[in-house]
Amino acid sequence: MNLKELDLEHIWHPCTQMKDHENVPLIPIKKAKGVWLYDFDDKRYLDCISSWWVNLFGHCNEKIANAIKKQVDELEHVILAGFTHEPIIKLSARLCEKVGRDFNKCFYADNGSSAVEIALKMSFHYHLNQGLKKNKFLSLSNSYHGETLGALSVGDVALYKDTYNPLLLECLNTPVPKNKDYQEELFVLKGILEKHSSEICAFILEPLVQCAGNMHMYEAGFIDEAIKLCHEFNVQVIFDEIAVGFGRTGTLFALHQCKQSPDFICLSKGITGGFMPLSVVLTKDEIYQAFYAPYKDYKAFLHSHSYTGNTLACAAANAVLDIFENENILEKNKILSTFIQQEFSRLKKFDFLGNFRTCGMISAFDILNAKYERAGLEVFKRALKKDLLLRPLANTIYFMPPYVITKEQISYVVDSLEQIFNDF
Repeated sequence: MNLKELDLEHIWHPCTQMKDHENVPLIPIKKAKGVWLYDFDDKRYLDCISSWWVNLFGHCNEKIANAIKKQVDELEHVILAGFTHEPIIKLSARLCEKVGRDFNKCFYADNGSSAVEIALKMSFHYHLNQGLKKNKFLSLSNSYHGETLGALSVGDVALYKDTYNPLLLECLNTPVPKNKDYQEELFVLKGILEKHSSEICAFILEPLVQCAGNMHMYEAGFIDEAIKLCHEFNVQVIFDEIAVGFGRTGTLFALHQCKQSPDFICLSKGITGGFMPLSVVLTKDEIYQAFYAPYKDYKAFLHSHSYTGNTLACAAANAVLDIFENENILEKNKILSTFIQQEFSRLKKFDFLGNFRTCGMISAFDILNAKYERAGLEVFKRALKKDLLLRPLANTIYFMPPYVITKEQISYVVDSLEQIFNDF
């Protein structure tokens, strides 16, 4: 039995209708380097989506790999309850300094959905410790925040959510802006807060880009006004920067393009450069102090994960921050972002493509009409033949590559898409 057959015999893949693999190839990957993935026949694929948005500095990046190799001989993991270790102490201090805005406390987990669950629970518990019994959350239309039940509850992508509705938390929804005029959306938000603020713990949003929401992009000005409204009504704000953090939107964090500050920030994905699972929720001293009390008061935040603050993952995350600090990444990305936008504009000649948009190192456009029932899947299959790993979101084609991609490789991607759409 070969690898593909053995895989399909035993593995249930994520976010996949497994029957599709009767017609769509499953591709075992043997090795990777930089932007390239290599299968067992040495065919290569350019990773246009950073392997689900986690890879920042290329596959098998030597600096991150060496940091893990060094750490693995000293300490691989230790319980974080009652114990600590140097990599997590350094990482926490560095993250708080880089986020700024008085974010002084870090609570760790190992994936994005878990970080969202922590922020939701922490917000609920904060209000409870203040003597307020709030039990609802508010989120934007078209939002996605993860697959666990709490995270799914505050999302709004029907494909993921509808089946599980009977299991989910009760949440409220407010419209995301469709364009630069967001006064109507603010009016609706204010109405919801006037009516329900006594029940709402927090408003959660992905700032600037709703990634799994077909890469919908919206204005920082709306976010600032929304935060001010929420705080006026004693509703906290959670930034889900799991996908948009670590340079994806052009600044180190999307927060840095906003004037107002949330109460919680969730980070994951790029935090270890794609090497290890890790996530963190950053919050402020005011929230931390609401849980700081004698044990008998039962105010402690009793949430844990076995691999919380894994030492190897923290070593990788520190190496990621080293690269940002030492290699002028954000400035280099500005140049790349402009070039990506210029190159992708070549595809505007196809009248069935539209809504071209870019935010930092994220670019996307939509297939507006096509003869294929699943146009995105058709692009995926044709792209594989041209050595590209693209994984469209329905009929949205997006490009979110590792930051080590070259201009020549960007042009190759656009050349290939041009060829694909010439025959579409």
